[in-house]
Amino acid sequence: MPEHEHNSFFSSDQNLLLRLKKYKDKEAFLVAYDNYANDIYRFLYFKVGNVEEAQDLTSSTFVKAWSVVRDGQLKDDDSYKTLKAFLYKIARNQAIDYYRQKKTVNFSDLSEEQVDFGDEGDAVGRVINNIDNQLLIEHLNKLKLEYRNVLVMYYVNELNVAEISKVLDKSRGNVRVLLFRATKALKDLMDHKSL
Repeated sequence: MPEHEHNSFFSSDQNLLLRLKKYKDKEAFLVAYDNYANDIYRFLYFKVGNVEEAQDLTSSTFVKAWSVVRDGQLKDDDSYKTLKAFLYKIARNQAIDYYRQKKTVNFSDLSEEQVDFGDEGDAVGRVINNIDNQLLIEHLNKLKLEYRNVLVMYYVNELNVAEISKVLDKSRGNVRVLLFRATKALKDLMDHKSL
């Protein structure tokens, strides 16, 4: 197999997950880190609103993930169909532990320069990309935590419904309903602000 084909094969999410499950492959884990560290950081940053805490939680997410891999707890079953869902699940649990310890979450510390919303193809994504970042953060602060979580996972971190369902331990149907309600709530807030 030519080198460039080997690299693209090796770095796909499913192949990385397979190598981690079957071989506890350190090189595959490093590729996974390179592929997902920024996304996991961004996800955690939106949850905790603090750069240093998000960096620490990102590190602890990958330490925990490697521990699960190394100990053979990442089984070759249907628990995780994607490596991304596995990592986000751990990151979510790290954030939950953080919340339990801190008891408060403040999104007002987020600054415009620190938020990257990527390129979105649908209407809400375009709105999210075009709205002033500070205004978006203010709107997100007004939503309940469950809505903020699903919006950040879907529109910012680009997880699909199946991945979000694994992270949140909800059915795909429940995630779709939650996403619909969260999107509607955000849109209502933005429409109300523009009146």
